[in-house]
Amino acid sequence: MAKSPEKVFNSFDFNSLHEKSLVSLIKRDDLQMKEVELWERVLKWGLEKNSTLLSDPMTWLDDDFKNMENTLQHCLPLIRFFSLSSEDFFRKVHPYKKLLKPQLYEELLNSYLDPNNEPNDDILLPRYRIIDGIIDSRIINLNIVSLISRWIDKIDVKSKFSYTRDLHLPYEFQLLLRGTRDGFTPKKFHKLCNNKPHTVTFIKIKGTEEIIGGYNPLIWESHNDGKWGKTKDSFIFSFKSKNNVKDSILSHVKNMDHALFYCDDFGPTFGNIDINMHVNEDDDYDDSKEYDNCECTQNIYEKKIRDTEGNFLIEEYEVFQIMKKD
Repeated sequence: MAKSPEKVFNSFDFNSLHEKSLVSLIKRDDLQMKEVELWERVLKWGLEKNSTLLSDPMTWLDDDFKNMENTLQHCLPLIRFFSLSSEDFFRKVHPYKKLLKPQLYEELLNSYLDPNNEPNDDILLPRYRIIDGIIDSRIINLNIVSLISRWIDKIDVKSKFSYTRDLHLPYEFQLLLRGTRDGFTPKKFHKLCNNKPHTVTFIKIKGTEEIIGGYNPLIWESHNDGKWGKTKDSFIFSFKSKNNVKDSILSHVKNMDHALFYCDDFGPTFGNIDINMHVNEDDDYDDSKEYDNCECTQNIYEKKIRDTEGNFLIEEYEVFQIMKKD
């Protein structure tokens, strides 16, 4: 039922579904359904239980709202209202504002009007929808993919509520390189990733659950003596863990002339030491040598993305090229 909810919600006898069955279904994190569609079906179910009500809430009296609220009292706390777009909120939720607790409605309204408003810890996150063909990753999940895509498209970039919104998945993330599959060498990175525009790098730091990375709108290049990549649109980021999207950090480049660094013995490098992966130049260069010097220290980019700056070890890293979905 969670995998194919349309078989339940679009069935002829949906309105006769027992309340306990409905609640057990809509409380699931893995319910494969858009939240706005779920909200519409729950309203439809509630209307069936209040057959004297017209479907237009503009015709309802205060007692009508109260009766409907009582009918949906166990369902309303399970709807992930914060994941709705501003358009869906205005069209689909605002007309029913009297069904919601005043404090909840005010928090919802503030989430759309004030991007700096701090969300509460008990806000339900978007459901874990399974969407084939978006990404094949051992490091991240679709919630992170959605947030990265919002940052690329400059949607809700400054909003502290952006991680609560419904999944934004306009891109396919095509895997170019995976360290445990292809190796942890600059040679393999340049072979697989050079001349590919619009790439996102994810690095899982060994010994922690931390994930750091960056977006490069340009291409990666090989240069013996090194060369700077210039762009105002690159950014770096970090997540405390795969499942902790709330505490993510987004850091934009502040010196576009040194946004990226291209060199034969370097991997994907943002700034000079903001995210830096290379083979130690004190050694005789061997193109089969793995990264032995990885650093993350705030310099060219505007924010510090790790509490512990300096060198780190890599557990896994992946590089993807993003492509607009057909």
